[in-house]
Amino acid sequence: MSAPSAVPTAAFAEVGVTTAGLWHSSFRAMASPIRVQLGGATTGPGLLQARVRALFVEVERQCTRFDAASDLTRANTAGDHWQEVGTHCYAALRAAADAHVTTGGRFDPRVLSTLVDLGYGSSLAFADGDVRLAVEPCAPRVAPAAWRPGFDSASRVRIGPDPVDLGGIGKGLTLRWTAELLREAGCATFLVDAGGDCVFAGAGPDGSGWRIGVEDPAGGRDPVAVLQIDDGACATSSTRLRSWHAGGRPVHHLIDPSTGAPGGAGLAAVTVVDPDPATAEVWSKVLFLHGLDIADAAKRHQIAALWVRLDGTVGTSADIQSLLCWQRS
Repeated sequence: MSAPSAVPTAAFAEVGVTTAGLWHSSFRAMASPIRVQLGGATTGPGLLQARVRALFVEVERQCTRFDAASDLTRANTAGDHWQEVGTHCYAALRAAADAHVTTGGRFDPRVLSTLVDLGYGSSLAFADGDVRLAVEPCAPRVAPAAWRPGFDSASRVRIGPDPVDLGGIGKGLTLRWTAELLREAGCATFLVDAGGDCVFAGAGPDGSGWRIGVEDPAGGRDPVAVLQIDDGACATSSTRLRSWHAGGRPVHHLIDPSTGAPGGAGLAAVTVVDPDPATAEVWSKVLFLHGLDIADAAKRHQIAALWVRLDGTVGTSADIQSLLCWQRS
């Protein structure tokens, strides 16, 4: 089949539909463009957009690893000692700890030291598209025993000796909280796109559901697939924007905690659909780390997933088949 005639360049974007009756806005947060489309809200859309933006800004303030004053950085610095953090940072750390257990340790946020070793120590590392080089080759940091952070109240945490990065799951949780905010405001139809990770509800602009184009990780203009979903979330883990060279070898930001090195051999991107955006984010990363064994892993865990191999071919799990309305041949 040929691609739809109207194809966006965003990782996830509305394709081939009218937008009558939807209110649009956009801003930038978490190093990503944020797009908001709202319909059927009982609260004014301008006020809702301001609340959504404030939520993204506050979660980023608490959970970023790129600010020495953030709650996460202070908790990382405290290590084995108790540290008071904000409610969003506390919830994100708890969610990360739960995901670590649920995935049998395949999701492990204790990759921060490895990322810094490889040269990804600044939020500006990829801001202008330049390739950043680590000065010296570095030995892999294999994750230690199971992560067991401490939580003694609704505000104090004890991360342990190995610092953590909440980047991906933090964005997924922000989308979860955004969806809750919008539903509480009576918003029946919405799409929030945070740099390619999306949460959406309702029947979409034309009443037939949201149509979501899955970006070609090779940079092609056409998507590799189009999904049609009424309510839920999508997340993609990809090496397209976070790949560079370190110590004379190509690397990327998706670190396998069992090896301490970039994982996902043979894959370029993995997309997961789930009712919850944070869960979709976690499993897109975990499945990516399985590399070319991803089909068995997706089947075993019953994940709705689509993946693009380095040779450009597309694979899908049985659980995503009902959501596909077009796929590149």
